[in-house]
Amino acid sequence: MLIVTGSVTARPETFEALRRAALDHVARSRTEPGCLTHSVHVDCEEPLKLFFYEEWADRAALDTHFAQPGSGAFMRAVRELAAAGTRVRILPVEDRTERAG
Repeated sequence: MLIVTGSVTARPETFEALRRAALDHVARSRTEPGCLTHSVHVDCEEPLKLFFYEEWADRAALDTHFAQPGSGAFMRAVRELAAAGTRVRILPVEDRTERAG
């Protein structure tokens, strides 16, 4: 499994447009094969910053996600609406479920 985190900061006048684009992107991404979790949150300390948290089954699913036309359109919107560059981290995670016992 892979965990992907990212953040983007809007300008005051573009926040609502960026928030709407992010919510559309999240909803679309959740329907993709291999998407386990996809969410966006407003940062409590920086209210113009959106934080993304995603879980993907594997790298192939994530690569397919990045290749989707909707992902490209979202990234173009981010470049247009953002005040600061985006940061994305991709972290491999071993899924270990502890059993009581």
